[in-house]
Amino acid sequence: MESTRVVSTTDQSVTIELTIPFGKSMLASEDIIQQKLNEAGVLATGKVLERFDTDGSPIMIGDTKWTSKGKIEKFYQTVYGEVPIERHVYQSPKGGRIFCPLERDARIILTATPRFAKVLSSKYSEFGSSRVITDLANNHGREVARSFVQNVCDAIGAVAFAKEENWNYAIPELEKPVKTVSVGLDGTCMLVTEDGFRETMVGTIAMYDKDGERLHTIYTAAAPEYGKTSFLARLDQEINQVKTKFPSAHYVGLADGAKSNWEFLTSRTETQLVDFWHAAGYLGRASEVMFQGKGEHAEKKEWLENSCHDLKHKQRSAGRILTEIETFRDEKKLKKDDKEEIEAVVTYLQNNKSKMNYANAIEQSLPIGSGVTEAACKVIVKQRLCGAGMKWGERGAAVVLSLRSLNYTVGRWDQFWGKIDQYGFPLAA
Repeated sequence: MESTRVVSTTDQSVTIELTIPFGKSMLASEDIIQQKLNEAGVLATGKVLERFDTDGSPIMIGDTKWTSKGKIEKFYQTVYGEVPIERHVYQSPKGGRIFCPLERDARIILTATPRFAKVLSSKYSEFGSSRVITDLANNHGREVARSFVQNVCDAIGAVAFAKEENWNYAIPELEKPVKTVSVGLDGTCMLVTEDGFRETMVGTIAMYDKDGERLHTIYTAAAPEYGKTSFLARLDQEINQVKTKFPSAHYVGLADGAKSNWEFLTSRTETQLVDFWHAAGYLGRASEVMFQGKGEHAEKKEWLENSCHDLKHKQRSAGRILTEIETFRDEKKLKKDDKEEIEAVVTYLQNNKSKMNYANAIEQSLPIGSGVTEAACKVIVKQRLCGAGMKWGERGAAVVLSLRSLNYTVGRWDQFWGKIDQYGFPLAA
């Protein structure tokens, strides 16, 4: 590092001098700049870390006096590179474990500085540890071991998961007043190591303005569990916090036709709507049976388009469409498979027609589709946990889903790290 050196250090700052040679091309020059900035970052971080060390005097922890065993060198991992630091370690008169005040006060996570841990866990929430180390090498000029990435991210994710019920996160200031809040939940399958494919749950709380434009969305997700008690308790907590913030908003429950969804949503929302696109899908299934045969494609298309339009825009159309399909079922002699298909449509409409008042919802600019929740199933769960050959233990899945939910809910990632910075990693953990 001859061309990169500390020039001076004061109580308030460090001054570093670096010489950056020109490369043969713009890309080569930029690579050199990155390398030199990393060298400067290592030097600066070392000076900053030294400020969190003690002078070696005895310290009190509770009623016990701990004394320094002297300075021992340790390497800390930073965004810029590995930083060697000689720092005091302490031990109580009874012996046993040692304690390093620098690591507590600098918020070190295992051997990573907090900024590096934040970068690692953000990347890990997006892709696996192998891709993380490739990304670090390619884009940051930083090489680390895969086990290091895994250990740090597991530690951070464990804190995120453990604090889900205890740490509250503020909703960011929104550009417009919130008129409507939709609550949705859905399940999607992932491969669990011991049990094969299991259902993992995703919940969304979306806030809308008076024109139906989405302003903010809170994402929650839970690893597979037997029953949904923990997931529903966390989602309930989120709903209550939103209701405290927006008590006059209109609350809408949006989901598919699963009975368990409505057992939860009905008591927590004022309006309940089955996702319109699920309902339209069932009408499509009915049309395939009602208009079989050659030459009837146009008629089938016309019926389906008209039925979907009426369902969406005309009052009490769900009951009328149900009657039409029931009449067809009763008057036609159907093959077994066709009859079962029509019965499935009839049962769906009978069970959910009270939650299909889409025309009234549209007049009030209420959302009628659960696309936000279905997209969350794909983005929060499928894209990260369901890659080729992936299978997860429940704890590993919980860690990643906690990190991912925080990272995708606008404002929460920085709030989470603000709490780590406030409380310190050991206390948080």
